[in-house]
Amino acid sequence: MTAPRSNLAPFTTLRDWLAHLASTGRLAVTRPNVGLKHELSAIAKRLDGERATLFPSPGGHSIPITSGIVSDRRWIAEAMGVTPAEMLPRFEHAANNPLPCQEVADAPVQAVVETDPDLYRDLPIPTHNEHDSGPYIAAGLMISKSPETGRQNVAIIRLQVSGPKRLGGLFLPRHTHHFYEIAERKGEALHVAIVIGSDPLTLLSSQAIAPLDQDELEIAGALQGRPLPVVRCKTSDLLVPAESECVVEGRMLPKVREPEGPFGEFPQYYGPRADRHVIEVDAITRREDAIFHTINGGGREHLMLGGIPREATILAHLRRTFPGVKDVHLPPGGVCRYHLYIKIAKRADGEPKNIMMGAFAAHYDIKHIVIVDEDVDIHDPEKVEWA
Repeated sequence: MTAPRSNLAPFTTLRDWLAHLASTGRLAVTRPNVGLKHELSAIAKRLDGERATLFPSPGGHSIPITSGIVSDRRWIAEAMGVTPAEMLPRFEHAANNPLPCQEVADAPVQAVVETDPDLYRDLPIPTHNEHDSGPYIAAGLMISKSPETGRQNVAIIRLQVSGPKRLGGLFLPRHTHHFYEIAERKGEALHVAIVIGSDPLTLLSSQAIAPLDQDELEIAGALQGRPLPVVRCKTSDLLVPAESECVVEGRMLPKVREPEGPFGEFPQYYGPRADRHVIEVDAITRREDAIFHTINGGGREHLMLGGIPREATILAHLRRTFPGVKDVHLPPGGVCRYHLYIKIAKRADGEPKNIMMGAFAAHYDIKHIVIVDEDVDIHDPEKVEWA
């Protein structure tokens, strides 16, 4: 499969993307000193899907916060430099043709280095929802490395601030958790780096459904059309995006569990409190004029980031067996996880049932499938329901 072509160019830094949103009337800048507890999140939710938000001096902090930067699938296509119709093939092409990263010696993200970090002092971390257990880093890309192969993984993990140098996280039984189990069996900590303020394509790539030893930063490079510039951390040998805004460096402690949660999650229900993994923070690095990014749980930004990589994977999976499949869509009404629309050029009776079976096997989250003919717009739920 060849990569779709477009005259647009992909965006490679958060600040370039924010400048573009501002120039096209899609960035709302609030008054200074919006409260970090609930108020900031409430404003971002009010503008969810309409405009991204930028909060100067949130809670009196010198670092501004942004949210809602990719809360529309058309914006994500625009950030890729493609049309919405080209977006899924472009993402799948990047996932299948990753570009090795390019290590650099100096990076904007290491202009300021805090070796005695204090999360409360050094970063403006908001409390999002009424019943959240406290402030959360909600848009951090956690980078870890396999103790066996040395290959990196990237994932978005919710991270509760439990103390000035302490984070609690919910780690599902996926790649980061697998790396941690290997280290824990040896009685060792697992080094991690939490990248805050990534460009939209690196954010999206973090959610790719990729093999265990595939570094999602290489998928980000393929989406950007260049090897992604990375820099080595100050306290470990992990490689992080050089042009990001902030990095929290730390270690997942072996044999340590502490209470984490509740936290408002993607289905717009709270994830419960439980004893979970703990990270000890060793350093914080950032740009001189850093921008902090946060995601509202269950908002459109959260759903789009999770849904589009899944759509690309499901579409490729189905087309391997059913060439008549034209498009797929995980609609926001099913929180971009549970409901699936499929557009097909039907060739035989019974084929839709077989496609449904294949789709249920494509991803464990899918609970409900609607298949329509190729003249139906699957991105319009009303038209799908009418069909």
